[in-house]
Amino acid sequence: TKTISKCYVQVTGMTCASCVANIERNLRREDGIHSILVALMAGKAEVRYNPAVIHPSAIAELIRELGFGATVMENCGEGDGILELVVRGMTCASCVHKIESTLMKTNGVLYCSVALATNKAHIKYDPEAVGPRDVIQVIKDLGFTTSLVKKDRSASHLDHKQEIRQWKRSFVVSFVFCIPVMGLMIYMMVMNSHPSDAHTHQNMSSEEREVSHSSMVLDYQLLPGLSVMNFLSFLLCVPVQVFGGWHFYIQAYRALKHSTANMDVLVVLATSIAFLYSFVILLVAMAEKAKVNPVTFFDTPPMLFVFISLGRWLEHVAKGKTSEALARLISLQATEATIVTLGPDNVLLSEEQVDVELVQRGDIVKVVPGGKFPVDGRVIEGHSMVDESLITGEAMPVTKKPGNTVIAGSINQNGSLLITATHVGADTTLSQIVKLVEEAQTSKAPIQQFADKLSGYFVPFIVAVSVVTLLAWIIIGFVDFGIVEKYFLGYSESISPAEVIIRFAFQASITVLCIACPCSLGLA
Repeated sequence: TKTISKCYVQVTGMTCASCVANIERNLRREDGIHSILVALMAGKAEVRYNPAVIHPSAIAELIRELGFGATVMENCGEGDGILELVVRGMTCASCVHKIESTLMKTNGVLYCSVALATNKAHIKYDPEAVGPRDVIQVIKDLGFTTSLVKKDRSASHLDHKQEIRQWKRSFVVSFVFCIPVMGLMIYMMVMNSHPSDAHTHQNMSSEEREVSHSSMVLDYQLLPGLSVMNFLSFLLCVPVQVFGGWHFYIQAYRALKHSTANMDVLVVLATSIAFLYSFVILLVAMAEKAKVNPVTFFDTPPMLFVFISLGRWLEHVAKGKTSEALARLISLQATEATIVTLGPDNVLLSEEQVDVELVQRGDIVKVVPGGKFPVDGRVIEGHSMVDESLITGEAMPVTKKPGNTVIAGSINQNGSLLITATHVGADTTLSQIVKLVEEAQTSKAPIQQFADKLSGYFVPFIVAVSVVTLLAWIIIGFVDFGIVEKYFLGYSESISPAEVIIRFAFQASITVLCIACPCSLGLA
């Protein structure tokens, strides 16, 4: 008997079904090649050959001569079929042993493991020698009931509904509280710009200064050192910090736990520091019963959270769109197939309905008019028109006659066809497309990887810069107080120079932190 080996060749440069036909037709003629099967989407050819006559490298060379790129794939394990079954009726370890030993004796089964606790069987087999139905039959003959593990066909793991919901909520909360904060801020700016000449003059008496301030409602002090403006901003800022920033805090905590710094860490740092600094300054002002209201940063966290949560929300909506298209693709797959047994002269002997996952390579499948093709295959009998628009986008039906290939998921129109299955399960064109889209979604663009890497350095860098800013201004302040005095708003003699310096230094460093925080790089 001739020994027959199997090899896989990665083929590049195939563009359509005629390329596939070209390769298959030309290689079948060669000596020592038993059979060849080419999958277009996977870019893979499976060749069964006689090793005494021809070598895999020679096969690849033959394909190259036809004008395609070809390399022999080393890991041939790719071709193994994997089967997950639920087995009912096992009572003890001896049942498990019985099933495993019987299956391992079966020709074509490479690996088998049965778990009593979960009633599951995990089987690896060679699709050339044996198929899922044979395996199920073996287990049934032993007296157990068995069924396939139901695959989740809805692609629910791909939808981003939960994330979309959570970021939308985060955005809405931040936005609702951000509007009044913005309003207050703009109002203060406008009001400040009018009497600005008045209260910068140091030669006015303190009473006059008091009057020009308290004429503004928002600067009216509820308690000494606590203005209406600051109090309102504080009240509006707390819910944003808690509800709007909840997810950021969780993510930042996880990142820090693994000692990495991502965008979330920066956002949390900036908003928390701005919030805490403002809060502490208010407490200090109240303790000192200060006449001049301190400069606070309560407007920063809500604004930051609004922009960033909006960005995250839009990002997940976009991801959800891709996934929707993918879910639709998955829903095009047929769920059942009609398998027939043929007698001599292609006479129908029997037919049965089985789950698509149970169709084996080489099965004869009958497809009625209006039915979907459950697997990729080759027509052996019948003439029909087939709508292949799901793959080709071509609305005109394509004529199919014996010898033509058909694609899983396309729709048979007017004639009944018998096809022999060539690619089943995860090898069908449709499954391959789904796999490609999934991979595209999980892999990152090179620029994105670069950005992630940069933001790893970016976060510590920004923190360092803001600390440097803080220290620099403290040093400048103690060396030459005049500079700080010139820039510090609302400086009055009631505060000691040291405190003015410290406050000003903090304001400068928080400004650095907050401006760098949305980091256009990370957002984009």
